[in-house]
Amino acid sequence: MDALVYWVGMAAVAVNAVTGVLDSGRKQMDLIGAMLVGVATALGGGTVRDLLLDRNVFWVVDQTYLVAALGTGLLTFFIARALPLPPKLFLIPDAVGLALFTIVGTQVALQWHAPWLVASLMGVTTGVVGGVLRDILCNDVPLVFLKGELYATAAWVGALALIGLQEIGVPSVAASWVAMSIVLLLRLLAMRFHITLPAFAQKPRP
Repeated sequence: MDALVYWVGMAAVAVNAVTGVLDSGRKQMDLIGAMLVGVATALGGGTVRDLLLDRNVFWVVDQTYLVAALGTGLLTFFIARALPLPPKLFLIPDAVGLALFTIVGTQVALQWHAPWLVASLMGVTTGVVGGVLRDILCNDVPLVFLKGELYATAAWVGALALIGLQEIGVPSVAASWVAMSIVLLLRLLAMRFHITLPAFAQKPRP
């Protein structure tokens, strides 16, 4: 299980670095700006999770995560400069990163003996905070706060599914892959068919 969390976490860092650098391209940032956005996107969610759980921050303990974020970000920057890419291409790797980080965050919290509800919210935090930092650094309203397709909800459903599957005896590795698939599928379906939650809208006073 520890090996799965490690390698899925590494993949999540790399994928989120890609989303950050791709999104920074819309703002025509230079190399340093793009790398800052990419690294913040890749490491932000896990950093907040670890601080809330009062555990050592994962990329400080193992700098391989930082190297992965920097290396993937650099590669993405130069590829994106050389190829014409759709402006919203980052949404696909963002969905993948959301799924990966949600499961990693939930498993880390469970291993830290957090209660199930706290663990599920740590999964959501790990999944969405990097994207929040990316959008803020790109001077956008964070995607998770906008009226739009399911985002944090998809992460929470996946985190709860993971906890529920493990509770009924499904092996952790199998439960993790199923839960990751749930998050990714929900997010992609929501983007494709514009599935949203009810939005708060005040009726005008008579």
